[in-house]
Amino acid sequence: MNPVNNMTKYSLRSWVLVLALAPTILVGILLGSYFTINRFYELEDTLVEQGSNIIEPLSIASEIGLVANDREATKRLLAAAQLNKSTLVKSIAIFDANNQLFVTSHYHKDFEIMRYKEALNTLHKTEIEHVGDSLILRTPIFSTGPSAAPANYDIQTDDGQLLGYISIIINKERALLEQHRAAVAAFIIVLIGVQLNLLFTFRLVKNVTQPITEMVRVVAKIREGKLDARLDGNLIGELDLLKRGINAMAGSLSEYHDEMQQNIDQATSDLRETLEQIEIQNVELDLAKKRALEASRIKSEFLANMSHELRTPLNGVIGFARQLVKTPLHSSQVDYIKTIERSATNLLGIINDILDFSKLEAGKMVLENMPFGLRETIGDTITLISGSAQAKGLELVVDIAPNVPDNVNGDAMRVCQIINNLVGNAIKFTDSGSVMVKIELQSQSEEQVVLRCDVVDTGIGIDESQQDFLFQAFGQADSSISRRFGGTGLGLVITKRLVNQMGGQIGFTSSPEKGSNFWFSLPLGLGQFQIGDSLPLEKLKDKTILFYEPRVLTHAVLSRQLNQWDTKVTHHQHIPSLLTTLNTAEAPYDYVLLSCHGFSDAGQLVSTLNLAKTKTDCLVVLYDCQEQDALTQFIRPNADVVLSLPVSEHQLARNLLYPPMEYDIIAPVTIATPAARQSLTVLAVDDNFANLKLIDTLLSELVTTVIAVNSGDEAVKQAKTRTFDLIFMDIQMPGTDGISATKQIRQGSMNRNTPIIAVTAHAIAEERELILGSGMDGYLPKPIDEAALKDVIHRWITRPKFTHFDLHTLNWDLCLTQANHKADLALDMLRMLLDSLPQTVSTIQTALSQNDHPVMLSTIHKLHGASCYCGVPTTQRLCQEIESALKRKTAVEDLEPEILELLDELTKVESAANQVISQLSAEITDDQKNGLL
Repeated sequence: MNPVNNMTKYSLRSWVLVLALAPTILVGILLGSYFTINRFYELEDTLVEQGSNIIEPLSIASEIGLVANDREATKRLLAAAQLNKSTLVKSIAIFDANNQLFVTSHYHKDFEIMRYKEALNTLHKTEIEHVGDSLILRTPIFSTGPSAAPANYDIQTDDGQLLGYISIIINKERALLEQHRAAVAAFIIVLIGVQLNLLFTFRLVKNVTQPITEMVRVVAKIREGKLDARLDGNLIGELDLLKRGINAMAGSLSEYHDEMQQNIDQATSDLRETLEQIEIQNVELDLAKKRALEASRIKSEFLANMSHELRTPLNGVIGFARQLVKTPLHSSQVDYIKTIERSATNLLGIINDILDFSKLEAGKMVLENMPFGLRETIGDTITLISGSAQAKGLELVVDIAPNVPDNVNGDAMRVCQIINNLVGNAIKFTDSGSVMVKIELQSQSEEQVVLRCDVVDTGIGIDESQQDFLFQAFGQADSSISRRFGGTGLGLVITKRLVNQMGGQIGFTSSPEKGSNFWFSLPLGLGQFQIGDSLPLEKLKDKTILFYEPRVLTHAVLSRQLNQWDTKVTHHQHIPSLLTTLNTAEAPYDYVLLSCHGFSDAGQLVSTLNLAKTKTDCLVVLYDCQEQDALTQFIRPNADVVLSLPVSEHQLARNLLYPPMEYDIIAPVTIATPAARQSLTVLAVDDNFANLKLIDTLLSELVTTVIAVNSGDEAVKQAKTRTFDLIFMDIQMPGTDGISATKQIRQGSMNRNTPIIAVTAHAIAEERELILGSGMDGYLPKPIDEAALKDVIHRWITRPKFTHFDLHTLNWDLCLTQANHKADLALDMLRMLLDSLPQTVSTIQTALSQNDHPVMLSTIHKLHGASCYCGVPTTQRLCQEIESALKRKTAVEDLEPEILELLDELTKVESAANQVISQLSAEITDDQKNGLL
């Protein structure tokens, strides 16, 4: 405990009393004790002295009687001595040299206490012995002459011949009485001193502590807010100064309080006015919020309507342009039609940018989290825009570091959109040189990787003064750039907000006329399963490869890929050295990789290809030139494999491992041969004549029977009169719209279970959710793409029907959705889950029996991750519940019911997965044989 806190428990009065009385009482007790004890010793010394004064003369006087053996005379001597000191002496006795009683002053009942207990020759002087309340003195009696002693007295000492000794009992009662009187007197004196000290102490308390107590009371009142409290009376010394100070402080506080109260009253008045103003502002803000919400709703509705109104005519323009290309046309007409299609597609891209920007600005962009192959996704994206680089003669290079994982989770479409925007801008603003996409691993954990992507170009660059405006909407670094290169200025804004929403960062460095480097870092989930087929890359080890590529960047990237596979590469960057090697090579190469660049003319190219063909069984030409005629006439007939640059690692390895036996020469075809139509009856509904005619035309090429109607009411009537295999329904129609028509068809018609696909120009995510939640089965956006239309028909007509298990156990449609609608990928994920189930079940059972919490948590976590991509909702739910409980440190034995339920569910999943895999594997094999996939 703190001693200061203990001190505060006692009052000042108590401390004054203690400090004043304690020293006085202590000193009084010490002094009284000292003088009393000293008095005791003085009385005892006086008593001994008196006894010595009696006994020593008697010892001398008794010598004669003892020598003469005259007992009567000696007795009279002793009696006279006792009577003279009767109050002091109780008894006197003389003992002879044989320690026998010789004579006493009077009979004593216990004279044995007077006898000397030791040998007589040890008694040389007066000795004292205390017995009870008596004092015994013994003094030896010596003979003064040798002849005087009788013959039987033979004790000799240094002092002479010992005749005997005299013993006297002294009464100590008077001495004890005196001692008690002294003690009482000392006590009385100490008590009087204490009383006097109390008198002075109370006087001190009255003059000092009482005023201080009064000051404490007044200060307490002041602290309670009673500022009118004051100290009265005359005090002594510093106490009077303290009283004046407290009164002055109270007066100052009273003045401050009054001033503060005035300020508070003024502030309260101001605050009341402010609150009234704030209340008015809150009302205005509430009205403004309602207006903003209404404006947002109107904006969303406007965007939906704008999307519909713009996409609807574009649907007709693009659709009929593609249909027109299929008809016999001369070259100028084909060029015109392709220009119309390209312009409409660019307009559609602008519309998509505006809609994406609006969704990002409103915070309504929904990101997916699906597994995908990183290299394949990036390769597909780069392939789509590589034509623009080829048209400008740019070197387009993709460099992905070897340690970058390929199996990741995230929104593949948005990743493609980010790369497409950055690489598209780099190509747009670069007239000559190169554009390089470099991807590196920035960091990696057990469940996540952070990748950094750099898009480096040698374009016009950006002036430092214009760099701050680069990420602003509807703006570019220079207004003249918009006139020269075109564009809305939304691409980088959308890219930046997408990167930020995905948890990444984006930035750039640029120098005018030197180029730019746009970079972004992006966190992605680490996939647990292999996406796509794995290639036996070990078969490429020690393979001999002759590689020619004159461009530095492409040469470096491809060389690193070949060296990574442990191949033996002979590098060339110049035609003369390449020709020298081909002419002098004795042993054939396993592969020859030649670029189409660096040749002076077509003749040199053909001759080099023919020469290279004699040195290898697999000649691979890397092509990214603009001359399509050269590709068709000179390269394809003389090469085993033609790969378009930039080529992905997977594509290059697959073509090296499994080269095609022969290359078919693609001849120009003016009229496409119509494919066999499926025997299906399809209902098409759209209120727009052009769109209805387009979808009717497209469907007529794919199915045998198409019924086209222009209203929702007519669609409901048709659905009640006949059965359809598939219904394509427009959403926004006058009267009965598509959603209402769908509900009526589902409620009472002959097509309650017929798949209904929404065909609409609405591109807002909320509209899509509303469409899919209204009972429709799918979604087909406008403008209609013929390939997408074929895919929708094939997916819904060939959709498997499973009846032997609950959809909550295994939902194939959900599995397809989680695999980005890739049937082969969904089957692979399902097979991986099925292969891991025996080991997983065994581990769970062992952990349950042993109550092994860490093993159980690790196993359930892995199973939970796998179930997120395989369409097993019940298993996913149970794993999530058990994993959450285990992370809360719940004991394994307490989760036994849930774990047993999970084990039962895994048995059902295993049975259902076997059925799905066996049925779908057979169907996919049949489709491949028929050329449908």
